Formats: sequence, C-alpha cells, structure tokens
Amino acid sequence: MLSFLLMQNRLVVILLLYALTSVAQQAADFQEEVLEIQKKYDTVSEKSKETIVFTGSSSIRLWNNLQELFPSYRVVNSGFGGSQAIDLLSYTNELILEYNPKKVFIYEGDNDLNDSKKPKRIIQVTKEIITKIRNYIPDARIVIISAKPSLARWHLKRKYKGLNRRFNRLCKKEQDLDYANIWDTMLDGKKLRQDIFIEDGLHMNSKGYELWYQVIKNYVQ
Repeated sequence: MLSFLLMQNRLVVILLLYALTSVAQQAADFQEEVLEIQKKYDTVSEKSKETIVFTGSSSIRLWNNLQELFPSYRVVNSGFGGSQAIDLLSYTNELILEYNPKKVFIYEGDNDLNDSKKPKRIIQVTKEIITKIRNYIPDARIVIISAKPSLARWHLKRKYKGLNRRFNRLCKKEQDLDYANIWDTMLDGKKLRQDIFIEDGLHMNSKGYELWYQVIKNYVQ
C-alpha cells in the first residue's frame, strides 16, 4: 500500500513538473517576438498622448493601421502571433503594463480553442490577466474582444460561441470591463462572410478589419 502511494505521489510530481516545463517552454518560444515589440515602442515618447494597448494573438498583430485609425492616442500594438491566453499572462508586464495604458484591448481564446483548451480554463486565465492589470493600473479600462469566426475554424463555431457567452457574462459582472462583440458583425445573417479573409481562411483582409473597426471604435472614443 505504501509503495503504491509513493508511486502515485511520484506520478503527480512528474505530471506537475511536465506541465510547468511545458508552460515555461511555450512562453520562451515568444521571447524573441516580445523583445522585438519592446524595441519597436519607446516607453518615453509621446507621453502627452493617452496610451491604448491592443494585444493578443495574430489577429491583433496583423492589424497594422491601428495608429492611423486612432491618431489622437498613442497606440501600442503588442499582438504576438500564435499566442494563447496563458502566453499573454506570462508577458503581461512586457506587453501591457510597461506602457501604462488607460485602455487595454485583449484578443485571446481563438488559438486556445483550436488547441482544445476548455473555455473554463480560458476564462480563468483571462481573469488572472485582468487582475494583474488592475493591480498595477487600477483605473485602466479593459475591453475583451470576442473570439472571431473564420473559414478555417468554422467547424468549432459552437465552442467559439460558448466562449463568447462566457466572455460576455464576465464583462457584465466586472466594473470597468467591456465586451466587444465582433462575432456578429462578421456574419451575413447566420452565414459567415466569405470576402473578409485572406487565403488561409483564418486571418482577415482589409474588409474584415474595417468591420472590426466599426465595433472597436465605440470603445476607444
């Protein structure tokens, strides 16, 4: 019996170490990209303008005209391709807090669901990100951008809609937390628009980002 318990405890330790190693390795995979983002934005310049941070996965990273869309603000695009919520949590300091923003737009969950992460876990990690931001910048307004539909991942639409409902509920419960629903604007009725994506069927073209802008601008002004 004692031998069995020892083996069981050893297995738990091994699994825990494996999980921690995996998270550390995953975070390290983005280190170079995060360093490039930090080099791009001078934390001293344009202090006279209110700073807005857009962060999250590649749908944010590829939105390359954000500064032009919102010229009255200093816009920091710290999106990093392929990221999941846990990655943003690992780099919250470097990608958000370093810029002391008044508003933070977060887009995560898309890659998480595609990697079979559970919505409950995504929400849990998102809450941890929000807590870190509020501990450092109590008056920052945080906007959670809904997971978007796409041609490449349309087969996961039920999971995406379920996650978005959770995001919406979370934002309704929390003060200074908003939910930007870009899911509906990308649909034509109940069908996904076909003309708003590039060749990979996952990322958007300028038409897709214009749809996003029409929603997001309401949370910037």
